[in-house]
Order: sequence, then structure tokens, then C-alpha cells
Amino acid sequence: MDTYQAVASKRDWRRYAERAIPDEVVGRVLDAGRLAGSAVNRQPWRFIVVEDASRREALAESVYTADNVRGAALVVAIATPEGKSPLDVGRCMQNMMLVAWNDGVASCPNGLPDPRAAAELLGLEGDLVPVTVLSFGYPRRPQDPRARSPQEWSHEANRKPLSELVQRM
Repeated sequence: MDTYQAVASKRDWRRYAERAIPDEVVGRVLDAGRLAGSAVNRQPWRFIVVEDASRREALAESVYTADNVRGAALVVAIATPEGKSPLDVGRCMQNMMLVAWNDGVASCPNGLPDPRAAAELLGLEGDLVPVTVLSFGYPRRPQDPRARSPQEWSHEANRKPLSELVQRM
């Protein structure tokens, strides 16, 4: 898929089909995160794939919208030392979500009101604290990113127009 097509057509999904994500797709998603650039190439992140049902339920209760995690086929917490490096984590998670979308897998980032409590329930050691929790799954209703042009997707997006966002100096 063309990169602009992927960016223009990707939407955050909060409800997923009850369908497993193949291991090879999960591997590509995680590797996409690993490949993200980071300041001074520190690669501060750790990816915690939450598979245990009771731990996943506890994690669901620790994000702002629990059902995003409960219904997901794949849940990945991204943790960094002291929960720092938000720009690096943002690059990492966007890579993961775009690669997932390329394989037809939808996603949604989930915020944490109390990251330190989430670190404890995940059993993270040392100073690792989750910055975000990503939920992934196939969309409940099939979505074809190629059904429209990137320009059509962009036009339909619920976003401010460029004229309100761009300032030239």
C-alpha cells in the first residue's frame, strides 16, 4: 500500500472482530516498532505483549476506555524508563499502527490515567513505566483502504483544514 494511502485511510478503531491476528503479522507489527528512530538511537522502549487473560483484564481497567483493550486480539504496552521519551514512543507506535493497517489490522492507542499503577500490574521491573497501550484487531466491518483515493480519505477525515494549521513565514 502507498504510504500516503495508509496514512489517509487509517482510523482508530475501538471495536474489533473476534479473529486472531496471525503470528507473522504480529511479528511485523512489533518489528516496525523496533525499527522506529529514536534520539541518539537509544531505543528506550520495551514492548509488553499482554496475553494472560487476567492481566489483560486488569490492564483494561487501567486505561481510559477499557473495552478497547478487552475486545482486542493483540495488546501491546510500550514502556520506557520513567515513562519518558514521548516523541520516540510516538514514532514507534505510529510505525506499529501503520504496518498493522497495511495488513488490514486496525488499532487504537490507549492512554493511562495512572501509568505507575499499570507498571505494577504488568510486573515491570526497575524504572520501566508504560507510556501507552496499543490495542489491535481486525475491524468489525471490513474496510478497504484502497476503496478511495488518499485525497478522498483526506477530504472525509474529521480534521481541521490545512488552512487553519499551516502558517508560512
